[in-house]
Amino acid sequence: MVGIVIVSHSQKLAEGVVDLASLMAPETPMRAAGGMDDGGFGTSFEKISTAIDEIYSDDGVIILMDMGSAVMTTEMVLEMMEDRNVKMVDCPVVEGAIAAAVVAAGGAPMADVIQVAEAAKTTAKF
Repeated sequence: MVGIVIVSHSQKLAEGVVDLASLMAPETPMRAAGGMDDGGFGTSFEKISTAIDEIYSDDGVIILMDMGSAVMTTEMVLEMMEDRNVKMVDCPVVEGAIAAAVVAAGGAPMADVIQVAEAAKTTAKF
């Protein structure tokens, strides 16, 4: 099953997104990689790489990021994991995570999980 890592500058935000998405798809492997190692705001190379390692399978892992250095730090992690099936996805973090988690739970391949996460960009809220 495709796994999902949420990268945020805030530990609480990343954990909250994982908690919310887990309500809809508890079987989907998900990890939060938010904040710095000391608990402060920022992004951590170590947290991101550990989160990927914890849920990695041959089905792959997608990573959703909030902004700025979360993208840059994730890119640095992926440079060290070129042999792995790990992809960054440009989508709204909350909506994308929920959509991706539900589709991943159904056993969809990574391309389909990415497609539904990216489609969250155009989903109307009202």
